[in-house]
Amino acid sequence: MAAVTDSLLKTYAESDALDLAALVKRGDVTPAELVEAAITLVDRLNPTLNAVIHRLYDMARAQAQTVDTSAPFAGVPFLLKELASSWTGAPNTNSSFYLKDVVADFDTEVVRRMKAAGLVLVGKSNAPENGWSITTEPKLYGATKNPWKEGITPGGSSGGAAAAIASRMVPIAEASDGAGSIRIPASCCGIVGLKPSRGRVSLAPFGDYWYGGAYFLCCSRTVRDTAAYLDAVAGALPGDPYTPPVPDGSWLSLSARAPTKLRIGFSVTPPNGTAIDPEVKAAVLETVGTLERLGHHVEEHDMPLDADAVWKTYTNMTCVQTAATFDYLETVMGRPVTPGDVEAVTFAIIERGRATSGTRHISDVEQLRQVGRDIVGDLGAYDVFITPTLTQLPRPLGYYDMSETDIDRY
Repeated sequence: MAAVTDSLLKTYAESDALDLAALVKRGDVTPAELVEAAITLVDRLNPTLNAVIHRLYDMARAQAQTVDTSAPFAGVPFLLKELASSWTGAPNTNSSFYLKDVVADFDTEVVRRMKAAGLVLVGKSNAPENGWSITTEPKLYGATKNPWKEGITPGGSSGGAAAAIASRMVPIAEASDGAGSIRIPASCCGIVGLKPSRGRVSLAPFGDYWYGGAYFLCCSRTVRDTAAYLDAVAGALPGDPYTPPVPDGSWLSLSARAPTKLRIGFSVTPPNGTAIDPEVKAAVLETVGTLERLGHHVEEHDMPLDADAVWKTYTNMTCVQTAATFDYLETVMGRPVTPGDVEAVTFAIIERGRATSGTRHISDVEQLRQVGRDIVGDLGAYDVFITPTLTQLPRPLGYYDMSETDIDRY
C-alpha cells in the first residue's frame, strides 16, 4: 500500500484531473499513490458529507496496478453515480430498496470508455432514488450534505458527485441529467457541470432515456477536465437513436480556443413567473456585464414559453418512462414492486405512468418535440443564451420531501 504524505494530499487536493494524470505520465506519482490519497480524503470527509455510499477500495487498488499510463486520465480517482451506469462488480441499486442487493455483472459502453481513459473507480456517489429529485436524500443511504454550508442541499440528482468534488475527495465524477441533475448540483456546489446534447454519449447497450432528455457526463472542478472527459466518452454506436454532429477538433482544444465576438442573449425573468432571488439575479447580471466589457454583443431576451404547461407535459412523459423501467425491472427481479420497495413519490410516479394511455403519451412526446423546435427558433439568433441555473439559493435539507404523493406539487 502506497504511503500518503501531507505533500501528496496537498498536491492531490489542489490539482484537477488532467494535472494529476500529467503527474502520473511524468512518473512523479503512481496511480496507486493517487488512489490512496483519494481513500484518505474519502475516509476523512465522508462521515460528515455522506457523498460516497459504496467504498470500492479493493477494486480501486487492483485497477491502479493495471492502468494504461498513456491514457488521458491515467490513474485519476473517480466516482460512479449510483444510477443506471453499470460497472462490473460494483453495486447498482439506483438508491432503491427494491434493488438494494443488485451488483452489476456487465459494463455499459460509457463505463468501458471510462476504463479506457484511465479513470480508477474508488466508489459510488449518492443519488436520490431513480434520480427523481433536485436534492440528494434517499431513504436507503441518507442525505448528502453541502460541503460549503451545513444543513444545505448539495442539489440533485448528482449531489453525491458534486459534494465529493467540491470537498476535493475526487477531482471528477460521473453525473447524469434529465431535468437539471448535473447542472443543479454544480450550481449548488460551485463546480463545473455540463449536460451533453442528445446522442453525444452512447447509452449502449440501452436504447434511450426520456426520448433523449437524459444523458450521462460528469461534474468536475475545471472546464478543461469536463472537455477532456467528453472527448474520452463521446461517440455514437450503430443503433443509437440520435447522432449529433461531430466537432471540428477535440472538445479540449475547442475549450481553449479564444472565441470571436459572440451574440449573447440573457434572461433573468423565469418563464413560469417564479420570483428570482436578488443574489441569483445579481450573479447573472455580473456575468453579463463582464461579457459585454469583453466586447461581446449582449441583449436581454425573455422566452415566450408556457413553462408550467411544458413541465406538466415533461412530468407526464417521464412518469410513463419510469413505469416502463419498473415493468422491465419486475421481470428481472421476479416480483412486482410494492409501496414498501420504493419511496412514496416513486410509487406515485409509477402508478401515474401505468395509468396513462398510449395516445396521451404520444401526444405528450410530440408536444415536447414541438417545444424544442419553438425554443431553437426563438433563440436561433444567439451564439450563447444565459439564464440562472436555479432561481433560488440552495434550499435546506428536508425542504424537498420524497414521501410526497402529489406528483405535481412535488
